[in-house]
Amino acid sequence: MKKTLTVEQKIEALRSEIDHHNRQYYVYDDPVIPDAEYDRLLRELQDLEAQHPGLITPDSPTQRVGDKPLDAFDTVAHSLPMLSLDNAFDEQEMADFERRIRDRLNLSEAEPIHYLAEPKLDGLALNLRYEKGRLTLGATRGDGTSGENVTSNVRTIKAIPLKLSGEGWPDVLEVRGEVFMPRKGFDRLNQQAREAGEKTFVNPRNAAAGSLRQLDPRLTAKRPLSFFAYGFGQISSGRIAARQSDCMNRLFQWDIPISPQLEVVVGIEGCLEYYNHILRVRDDLLYDIDGVVFKIDDLALQERIGSVSRAPRWAIAYKFPAQEETTRVESIEFQVGRTGAVTPVARLQPVFVGGVTVSNATLHNMDEVARKDVRPGDTVMVRRAGDVIPEVVSVVDPNREGRSRPVELPTHCPVCNSQILRPEGEAVARCSGGLFCGAQRKEAIKHFASRKALDIEGLGDKLVEQLVEQELVKDPADLYALSKEQLADLERMADKSAQNLLDALEKSKITTLGRFLYALGIMGIGETMANTLARSLGNLEAIMALRFADMVEIKSSQAAKLHQALHAVPRKQHLPLDDPDFATNFDFKWLTRTHMHLLMEKFSDLDNLMAAEAKDIANIPRLSIDGVGTVLADQLVTFFRQEHNREVIAKLQQAGVHWPDASSAASESGERPLEGKTIVITGTLSRPRDEIKSDLEALGAKITGSVSKKTDYLIAGEAAGSKLAKAEKLGVPVLDESGLQALLDASHQPSTEG
Repeated sequence: MKKTLTVEQKIEALRSEIDHHNRQYYVYDDPVIPDAEYDRLLRELQDLEAQHPGLITPDSPTQRVGDKPLDAFDTVAHSLPMLSLDNAFDEQEMADFERRIRDRLNLSEAEPIHYLAEPKLDGLALNLRYEKGRLTLGATRGDGTSGENVTSNVRTIKAIPLKLSGEGWPDVLEVRGEVFMPRKGFDRLNQQAREAGEKTFVNPRNAAAGSLRQLDPRLTAKRPLSFFAYGFGQISSGRIAARQSDCMNRLFQWDIPISPQLEVVVGIEGCLEYYNHILRVRDDLLYDIDGVVFKIDDLALQERIGSVSRAPRWAIAYKFPAQEETTRVESIEFQVGRTGAVTPVARLQPVFVGGVTVSNATLHNMDEVARKDVRPGDTVMVRRAGDVIPEVVSVVDPNREGRSRPVELPTHCPVCNSQILRPEGEAVARCSGGLFCGAQRKEAIKHFASRKALDIEGLGDKLVEQLVEQELVKDPADLYALSKEQLADLERMADKSAQNLLDALEKSKITTLGRFLYALGIMGIGETMANTLARSLGNLEAIMALRFADMVEIKSSQAAKLHQALHAVPRKQHLPLDDPDFATNFDFKWLTRTHMHLLMEKFSDLDNLMAAEAKDIANIPRLSIDGVGTVLADQLVTFFRQEHNREVIAKLQQAGVHWPDASSAASESGERPLEGKTIVITGTLSRPRDEIKSDLEALGAKITGSVSKKTDYLIAGEAAGSKLAKAEKLGVPVLDESGLQALLDASHQPSTEG
């Protein structure tokens, strides 16, 4: 017989279950129930506690909603100072850091030094105090000796446990870490602010700091804040392990989140390899970082080397080049891209940002220009992240004193003087000149010849510009009709370089369908999508024959609503089916331009659509291509329906450009025995990590940065750290270098099936 639970037992069971799901989401990055189910559990607990208020405890998940607003934050003294870190900005300063360590510890060059390495989060430092496993205090760094008591706000951050899990934690444990706002949450927060007509945040760091220091905790509770631990303050029992890395793993076992990029590296060489790796993947992370932190892993060595008044001698932050700087807008011009998009560009006073000198920054489109109200003469914040085009983030000083007017979109193309069109409701304006426009022609040919497309070696930008300006090339197919004499007559060309280019053109005729599709420059079709289309459909003819009905769905419920609306609105109020405003006439958000194309394709005119039943309007797409939605379907079908595009494709094939057909698709994509496998790489390995990643990706594997239940293998080198601990806890198979080699060898074995 099923045992009846008391109210106390029901409440405790619900709390335990909710805490478990919080751990799965925030600590292990592996949620096991949908958000709606989580919300149902929380509501059930709230209802029970409302009926029995005497059973509410401070560490209940329901107590994260936020207390009443404060008049001001109290100041609290830190048990141990919260020190800052010294910075390094180049490899020489990193080498000097290790040299000082060796001198102070009297270590020879042959004795290895192990460092704990982790990304330096761009957020707000926080000290958490747990007494007997329960959160009692949250305080900001402040001046290092005292900070602001933000406990009420900290309790609203779901990534921070209100009570520790597991066992073995000391009676007093102070955990130090960084509160930050993930990029997706930041974007969502700013979007909500824009929709409400409120001021937006400049960057995630400002958003995190402003959110944590709200006097009203209920506002903090609405902000998407997270937390990673990086160190310790007071610990009543002394050390909890001999190494910093082991201490961090203990925190992870107690359900305190730590960085998934945490690793132990050896010596200055290991530090530099880790720094360069994190710098490369920086823009793929879910949060902003501004460098990498290295700490001596051995806690006994940390104590021996000690600290100065404001910073430990055993740690250093190797900073990345700044990604944001202020400068002045000298003018705003308009560029025409290879797709005809007309983009406003700010010409800037040169400024060093993101590791390079920037003199131009994109303003994206006229909607962004209007929203940010950027004008010539303004002082602006400029951001450059990795290889992303520099952009103007915001105006720093809007006090113009009437010296400038708002920027307006030109009516005609600055390159070919064709009319500029901007369809209603769309952000992007486009030149109507098509291939007639020199800017589009040049960029289309440059793209066609680029490394990831047809990879025509020697066909650089300057040469393309000469070929177009001298009207030797009007479309990519004309490249294959060039003669040696024509090329040799060009500036900086001679017989040998002309012949080299002709050889490269001949070599480029043998390609893959994926590369060819990418080379055509179809809007929205990047390298990955081009390869997906090639694998999914197998041949160019099938791709060129795609229809909207093949890719775009009108569901039965949507068809019924449209059918009902068509017959509810008086006929005299109907717009023609091909009218751009047809969809807005019924206020259906799902009825996109692409859905309208589908209806035109299927019914041709309004009379036929009116005569159709709801079941005739609904359709199920013939194909299911991962990543192809209504927008991409529109761009694909529209491109291949234009006669001049089909003519260029035919000319290219007549010139000899070809690739394996569907019967030899395997030779195009290669055997991919690891297709669908998710692999994580960690620790110090004998080969560079990027090289191993390339080998695995070539076999179809997906390489990710964090371990979850969905991970198929963890490749673990020396000093693997927290990822190894997490993999072992989740039961993920772990391979050392010999296991990795065995996996690669087995994947390269020819199939014996069939």
